[in-house]
Amino acid sequence: MSEEDKKEEYCSICLRSEKTAGRLFKLPNNINVCDDCMHKAMDQIGAMDLSYIQSFPTPRNNADDPAKSKASSAADIKTEKIEGEVEDNPDTKPDGEKKENEGQNTNGMPQGFPNIQFLNLADFANPFMQRQRVKTAPKKDKAKEFDFSKIPLPHKIKSMLDEYVIGQEKAKKVVSVAVYNHYKRVEESLHGEKGDVEIEKSNILMIGPTGCGKTYLVQTLAKILDVPLAITDATTLTEAGYIGDDIESVVSKLLAAADNDVERAEHGIIFIDEIDKIAKKKNTNARDVSGESVQQGMLKLLEGAEIEVPVGASSKNAMVPMATVDTKNILFICGGAFPDLDEIIKQRLTKETSIGFMAELKDKWDKERNILSKVEVEDIRKYGMIPEFIGRLPIICSLEGLTVDMMVKILEEPKNAIIKQYKKLLSMDEVDLVFEHEALEAIAEKALNKDTGARALRSIIEEFMLDIMYEVPKDDNIGRVTITKAYIEGKGGPIIDMRGVEELVDKLEDISTVEGTGEVVE
Repeated sequence: MSEEDKKEEYCSICLRSEKTAGRLFKLPNNINVCDDCMHKAMDQIGAMDLSYIQSFPTPRNNADDPAKSKASSAADIKTEKIEGEVEDNPDTKPDGEKKENEGQNTNGMPQGFPNIQFLNLADFANPFMQRQRVKTAPKKDKAKEFDFSKIPLPHKIKSMLDEYVIGQEKAKKVVSVAVYNHYKRVEESLHGEKGDVEIEKSNILMIGPTGCGKTYLVQTLAKILDVPLAITDATTLTEAGYIGDDIESVVSKLLAAADNDVERAEHGIIFIDEIDKIAKKKNTNARDVSGESVQQGMLKLLEGAEIEVPVGASSKNAMVPMATVDTKNILFICGGAFPDLDEIIKQRLTKETSIGFMAELKDKWDKERNILSKVEVEDIRKYGMIPEFIGRLPIICSLEGLTVDMMVKILEEPKNAIIKQYKKLLSMDEVDLVFEHEALEAIAEKALNKDTGARALRSIIEEFMLDIMYEVPKDDNIGRVTITKAYIEGKGGPIIDMRGVEELVDKLEDISTVEGTGEVVE
């Protein structure tokens, strides 16, 4: 197949492909016009007021000669040399003679008419459309650039996630294996032989309470991996034809993350957050444009299909170019908090509740913090997700609820922990910030009572650090600030050490240290 046969043809006016717009009229200068745009152009020309144009000019001295009249045209009339006249423009004749072409310009058109041909085809030339797209196909140079040996192993991916994410061991293992297998799929699609076993993708559904680290886990994954990864939100998606983002906008964000490289985007990862917000609405007679209809529209994306997505925009229109993306090799990770799902799980687990001996108590599972770990497909379907949608997310991963110990670790262990951020802020003022362990536990207990997960930690720290961040820069003599449990509970204040006292204590310790023994003389 030649290169010309591989090219897609597009309408130069509405930018639609031949597959979408139908047959195209081939015009000079590599201009293609679809049937609809041609009819609209003719209708506009028919509605123009052309009464001031009396008639089209005819060449001179050709009225009696049909051959000459047929060979010449109104656009390229040449002046004939007449004996006794100067060979020049016919408009520049001596005074007293009537100008034969008076009222006409050099192109033979009436004066005042634009100096272009009638329906000049060059006016349709769009510099953006001069570059015709080639249908998406794996390029050999892209396959050579991909090196499977540089892909980190699952345990290495998990170790890198451990530096930022506390806990959630199962979720990190699931994501690490899924990403590693996703790269294997890329390797198979680029270098695999036809006829071998085809590896199917395993989309993931992450379920966990709010603030447990679902979105942060994927954001961290995007930092440590060199793969196109798009994080989008399902709350703005609506059915086609309604106000909101189209379902294809999910893939257009991935295309933008891949720098509009279709081949690279087809091997990327898409994380759809707040997936529980598109559940079926219960007890409503209104049209569910952002619920079940969105789930049905996403079926083809999750399964794998060639779809046309807008480039550089979230919605389709005539002025936005389109690109064809195959979602067969795109890994989808969906995450959601699924509020009140725990009640559905408890109801399923206590079906055999009865009165008498050996009866199960209704409040047996009320104190179970990780009740979401017992989730099943039946519970998700009852929540409002259609079976076809759940079937395309074969891996269901539940995240643990945070405990006090996990909260304390989140405060101080990750690379970009909140405590480390505030220490760095005060270090710019040459002040040391110290947190007592009991103070960290008090902060964790307060955050746990708010039921908003790790997001509550920063709001609590911001509250009691406001006065410190405001007062400390005033005094240059402050050298250290210690946060105590009493200050967190509102029963006392922080311990402030002055800079001169610290330096004096350090000098006394150095002087009183016995050389070679390490013992301090009191």
